[in-house]
Amino acid sequence: MKNAAPAIKGLNVLLRKPKDSDIFDYLEVEVSKELIRMYGGNTKRIGSKTLEKAQKFIQSIRGNELEWCVEYEGKMIGQARLTVNDGDNRARYAIGIFDPSVWGKGLGTEITQLVLHYAFEELNLHRVDLRVLEYNKRAIKCYEKCGFVKEGVEREGALIEGKYETDVFMSILDREYYEIKKQFIKMILLS
Repeated sequence: MKNAAPAIKGLNVLLRKPKDSDIFDYLEVEVSKELIRMYGGNTKRIGSKTLEKAQKFIQSIRGNELEWCVEYEGKMIGQARLTVNDGDNRARYAIGIFDPSVWGKGLGTEITQLVLHYAFEELNLHRVDLRVLEYNKRAIKCYEKCGFVKEGVEREGALIEGKYETDVFMSILDREYYEIKKQFIKMILLS
């Protein structure tokens, strides 16, 4: 599949390819221990952000065909990615909002809905899946709100800071996405 990530505009966010100023937006936000923990990283060894690390971060987004910078109120606050497997018409979804000041505003839900719309409506995928640490309750709630279904766990599969943690596998199928969309349209028409 040769699709470059198009810009996708939502109500509050813009998903787009990186621009040079994103490096400075990334550097402006201090490293969050909670974010590192939600990613499954080691909070005891958090290094400071450097210009070189910021450039590599933005370059890695630029290098992925279906990865977007998330812009909110004119600043980059995170990224979202689809990794498509053409062989079975599916993709793995990942999202990261590195700016804690915007957490809890529903932006993760909006971003996820925009990416799912693109995945099912434009790429005609059959399935989008993800994995998330079981203790990341905020993310799981967001994914469920967007139609993802828990389908299994990998018990104690991730060793994080000396403790084994469980990953949750979630997915949404094309027919589930279209059913949610149909219910949403009905709700709008009836109001």
